[in-house]
Amino acid sequence: MSAKSYAAIIGANDRINLAVIGIRGQGGNHINQWCALKDNRNVRLKTLCDADEQYFAAKSKLVVDKTGLSPLTEWDMRKVLEDKEIDAVSFAVPNHWHALGTIWACQAGKHVYVEKPASHNVFEGRKMVEAARKYDRRVQVGFQNRSIANVMEAIKFLHEGGIGDVYMARGLCYKPRGSFGRVPDDAVPASLHYDYWRGPAPMISYNEKKVHYNWHWHWDTGNGDTGNQGPHQFDVARWGMNKNEHPVSVYSSGGIYGIDPKDCSQETPNTQTSIFKYADGKVLEFETRGRFTNGESGMGISIGNMFYGTDGYMEIDGDNWKAFRKNEAEPFAQSKKNEAASTQNNNLMAAPGGAEHYANFLDGIRNGNAALHCDIEAGYISSALPLLANISYNLGRNLKFDGKSEKFVNDKEADKMLTRDYRKGYVVTSKV
Repeated sequence: MSAKSYAAIIGANDRINLAVIGIRGQGGNHINQWCALKDNRNVRLKTLCDADEQYFAAKSKLVVDKTGLSPLTEWDMRKVLEDKEIDAVSFAVPNHWHALGTIWACQAGKHVYVEKPASHNVFEGRKMVEAARKYDRRVQVGFQNRSIANVMEAIKFLHEGGIGDVYMARGLCYKPRGSFGRVPDDAVPASLHYDYWRGPAPMISYNEKKVHYNWHWHWDTGNGDTGNQGPHQFDVARWGMNKNEHPVSVYSSGGIYGIDPKDCSQETPNTQTSIFKYADGKVLEFETRGRFTNGESGMGISIGNMFYGTDGYMEIDGDNWKAFRKNEAEPFAQSKKNEAASTQNNNLMAAPGGAEHYANFLDGIRNGNAALHCDIEAGYISSALPLLANISYNLGRNLKFDGKSEKFVNDKEADKMLTRDYRKGYVVTSKV
């Protein structure tokens, strides 16, 4: 390790001061997880940050109730990053803020835990990797499956040839969603710093159906369900196939079904099928269904994965998995039953999304040799899959991709969609 890396390591007994940036929705889960690790990993949640100040009181009370400590509150993450006492930040902000927030944090000397997808577009995902390496910071992406014991066991089984050579993986994101409606533009609420909330995205008039949570379904700020829930299963699919590379081609199609566009401002598809091919001919399939649907496979999976090998197939549903040999009806290998929480590390939860992934991040900060379960490089490669799929969807055609240059093959129109036009003051620059 370099002297710089060694100096950056926090001692085993030193407290880690942390800030959560983005405290609605998944941000509440971040707060709960860091609070649960207060004693086990000696972490203090010092600051809560959100562009909408209306959530400060309730979320601060949550921290006080769980830890006995009252956090600071701040709406501008730039001021949080100026705090020399903050060792790490945890981002649960909208997708369009993931990259810029992470890069700023690395430049400020902070370690980063960032939600999925790692970035809003492919270009800025690579910049996040470059920033983490340049400033020698640990950056963990929130693909929690990477820290679930049974899922790790399933992937190890695949990599060791449990079903032979895996030639195809399939990911499922079946989350039926109704219309969230449409309303006229309105005045910005007094609690919301709207210009800052838009950040890297183009400025548009305020509309309540385009901000909290509903930002997922508008291209300027989100990536649809293929890029919302989908990245978790994209990551498992790529991980199981042991593909540490980009695909060479992608085709994605679909649309918005069962919802009248006159009654809803949604832009992203609620039904989408994506097919990726790798250089060796292996295939990754992904399907998003946002309307009424059955599950798939013998386990009736709605959110999960299937793998197909030369000797059989595997199904993964949450933290349970089963492997079948050829055409046999009964599994020949499967996950162990979840053991009681008392058998887990103290204060760590066994359920998906539990504290193991967060604890691994803290361990990575304290020990420079401790491997992050989802370092930014792995998180970016997985996140790029739904981002590439959405480009194909929007262009309506098959695309060939050069993984080395991270550009499309002789396709300037598609290349333009690898990045975006950034607003002044919120630019992800080529040189980080």
